Amino acid sequence: MALFDFLRTKKNTASIAKERLRIIVAQERSSRGAPDYLPLLQRELLEVIRKYVSVDAEAVKVDLVKDGEHDVLDISVALPDGRPPA
Repeated sequence: MALFDFLRTKKNTASIAKERLRIIVAQERSSRGAPDYLPLLQRELLEVIRKYVSVDAEAVKVDLVKDGEHDVLDISVALPDGRPPA
């Protein structure tokens, strides 16, 4: 009857949900291919840049690029034109 023992034992639904969430989070991290700290880094860079120049949130792009064996942090900032309006 050991074959049907798994039907008799009830797992805690919270532990099942927790395990499923772990799988989803791991899958999401691997599919994105980017570390979790990149959005925070982008926000902090935007705050520092805004101390000196008025830029939009879309003006700062932070990406992680693979260069052979190395990961390279690619930061792109679209600065506004410095000329005064006509």
